[in-house]
Amino acid sequence: MATNKNQHFVPRCHLRPFTLNAEDAAISLFNLDRKRLVPNAPVKNQCAKDYFYGTDETLEDAIQLIESGYGQALRSLLRDSHSLTEENKTVFKTFWIFQHLRTEAAAKRAVELAESTRILADLPPGEFSLSVKEAVQLACRTFVDAMHNLDDLKFCIVKNKTKIPFITSDNPAVLTNRWQLDNNPSPGLSFGMGSAGMVALLPLTPKLLFVGYDGDVYSVPNERGIVEIRGERDAIALNRHQFLQCVANVYVHDAAYENSLVRQHAEIESARPKVRHVVRYAQIDRIVGGHTRYVVVSPEERDKTKRAIMHSSVIHPHPGIWPSQIRIRRNGSVYTNGSGAGYVRLSQIFRASSRDFWRERV
Repeated sequence: MATNKNQHFVPRCHLRPFTLNAEDAAISLFNLDRKRLVPNAPVKNQCAKDYFYGTDETLEDAIQLIESGYGQALRSLLRDSHSLTEENKTVFKTFWIFQHLRTEAAAKRAVELAESTRILADLPPGEFSLSVKEAVQLACRTFVDAMHNLDDLKFCIVKNKTKIPFITSDNPAVLTNRWQLDNNPSPGLSFGMGSAGMVALLPLTPKLLFVGYDGDVYSVPNERGIVEIRGERDAIALNRHQFLQCVANVYVHDAAYENSLVRQHAEIESARPKVRHVVRYAQIDRIVGGHTRYVVVSPEERDKTKRAIMHSSVIHPHPGIWPSQIRIRRNGSVYTNGSGAGYVRLSQIFRASSRDFWRERV
């Protein structure tokens, strides 16, 4: 039986630097629906639910191990922020993957996706369903398989020298993709952890932010893994991802920044997706040269006597601006085979498909 009833899907060790004076007691939150700031709310009540992960003590212990490692790495970085050590890089990368998979936002989207699939497939209620708790537990199991998905990325710490602090949210580990969002190389397809051009973002403190990026697509000038930003536009560009990806709240360390948050939110509010995924139904059309061709049809057009497949895509919002430090690399490389795998990184080509891949320049 799990010993903690109040279980955080964004842990206290992550929220602590964003609390008042970093004292882990009170935190100021900006609620997107109400468009106002709630100052000095108890941090113990944020991003937490009763038995969010269930009552498995082994799972709880494993989660606490990841979180304690993150806390130690963050303290190490705060003591010496002149370089990003290999050990801290590994800890932050691992925490990003776990955090990206385990939030309430991720669980709710998995539940919504399952329900959309059930409706489109015309299945009875309960036959293809998923509860939030089941989705969370599934995500925790998925983490084991995903642990090394980012090993080929490059990483750095962004040090904020501006007057605009970094913020965090109820869904802080962001996956985005500047190259794909700007260029749309695969219309109708989404992107994920294995995609070419992936960018991982995780705010660590109001002055520090962890970035992972595809080194074949981007160039991020840094010194021993540290990048300094001095333009407020760059800080705002990074903060926008928290507004775009959160479920309800973003968090700031000082209520004095309320007006700044109101402005930042107003600039990006219209870019928040109304839905976070789309499910398409495709039924067999014809067979040509040994290849089966499927065509996407609406629910009203489908022929239930024909073989069909279903395809889901995550909707990724565009932030409108990007930090100037994340630059598209000249003669960068991406890989594709023209299939639904889209554009992937070199490390992923043997996982994505049995068809041969080729390299393209960005």
